[in-house]
Parts: sequence; C-alpha cells; structure tokens
Amino acid sequence: MITLHHCPQTRSMRSLWLLHELGVEFDVVTHAFGKNLRDPDYLNRSFAGRVPALELDGQSIFETGAITEVLCERFSPDTLGRPAGHPERADWLVWVHFAETISQHTAALTQQHVALREDHMRSPIVMKLEAARIGKCFAAIEARLTALGTPAQYLLEGGFSAADISVGQAVYMARFFATLDGFPKAAAWYERLTARDAFQASLPDADQRLFPQAFFAPWPME
Repeated sequence: MITLHHCPQTRSMRSLWLLHELGVEFDVVTHAFGKNLRDPDYLNRSFAGRVPALELDGQSIFETGAITEVLCERFSPDTLGRPAGHPERADWLVWVHFAETISQHTAALTQQHVALREDHMRSPIVMKLEAARIGKCFAAIEARLTALGTPAQYLLEGGFSAADISVGQAVYMARFFATLDGFPKAAAWYERLTARDAFQASLPDADQRLFPQAFFAPWPME
C-alpha cells in the first residue's frame, strides 16, 4: 500500500509525477497548504510538518529526494533510477538533488508574492535577486544539455529518468517567476517533459491551485 500526502503546486508534485510514471497503485491524500500540516497526526508522518510524506509498507518517508531514491530503487532501478555501480549513478544523484537548489529560490519567491499578505512585508530586492538565481539554475540545465551534445533529449545520456522528473517539476514551479527565454535547449527539454501523460496527470485542478496567476514579475525598485 502506497499513500502520498500532497499539496497541489508544491514539492510533493514531484513525488506524484514519479508515482504516475512508475505505474504503481497508490492513494493520494490532498491537504490544504497551511497550518493544518502542523496537526499532531500529520507530524507523525513528517516531523517538520511539510509535504510530501509517503506511506510505504507502514513506514513514513519525507523529503522528495529520499522518496525518489526509495521508489526508484524498489520499482524502477534501471529505468527511472540508476543503481549503485551504474556509470550514470553520480550524475543521476546530482540532478535529482539539484531540484532542491531550484526549489529553494522558488520557495523564497512564493513567500514574497503569495504567502505574505501585506505589501510592506514584500521586498523588490529579494524578488529580483531570487528570480536572477532561478535564471542561473536554468543556465545550468542549458549547460548540461549542451555538454551532452546534439540532440540531448534528457539530463542523462541513458534517457529519461527520475532526474528529469525532479528537475522538471522544479522548473515547472520556477516558471511562475522566471522564463526560459534565452535557454533554447532547456526550453525544448521542458516541453518534452510536460507533454508526458504522467506530468499532465500530476497537475492540479483549477480550484486547487496555489498560485492565483500564471506569472509573477519582480516589483520595480524605487
């Protein structure tokens, strides 16, 4: 039995997409994004009160990188995963966890544009800096795809993997605050990912979205 605790348009979408790609049976418990995650019952599953939390055979696992490694090792070690000893193992781990580099900047911008309720709490400087840092992350993806040569379809030479899922979901979130303009290889890679049925299945319904608009530009600095 697999149960994913999920909030739409958060990091838990990464685990949801992976589960759809794996084709395993699972249940989803959808939570609102708020203080309800501090409920004692939920804190028994995720000690920091964050999503995702994955219940697998009576054990609760949190942190998307850990969830990705556990699920791939169990259900798809040689396709979506790269097992220990595989020549792409190190690169797979690098890109699975690079997703969090992108996500930390997206989280800062989500706080600035969405979570903070009063304009005086928001900082145009933080908005500009964090959006620029996302741009640096997009440049890193572009550099990776360029280094792999033409045509580079995915982040690993061996083909589509959970590394693409992890980074692709992070880019999905980051694009609320920065564009892929100027990164043609990354844009083509992202378009391939978002056309996948499993990605589409992980998207929220219109009434579940955390973000009320499609793009948030940094505020101009006075």
